[in-house]
Amino acid sequence: MSAKPGPVFLERRTYRRRRTADAARLLPFLGVVLIGVPLLWGDESAEMAKTTRVMLYLFLVWVLLAGLSAIISRNLDKGEDDAPPGETPTRDDM
Repeated sequence: MSAKPGPVFLERRTYRRRRTADAARLLPFLGVVLIGVPLLWGDESAEMAKTTRVMLYLFLVWVLLAGLSAIISRNLDKGEDDAPPGETPTRDDM
């Protein structure tokens, strides 16, 4: 028969790194959706939303996206590369 199959599940560190990379890839799409929300604001009387509220909302979205990207990039840059366990990656390996 064939050799014994490998583990079905990924190592926890590898799994988290991949999901964090997926979150980094989806962050621009989240930004586009959140920045597009003020386009939906307005009353039924065809009045536009107040500029101050829209600018405050856009600033808060910008801060939120910057904070999320900082957290995600910090988690991606912890040095948890695909190096074998017990070895620490060097700058030459990256």
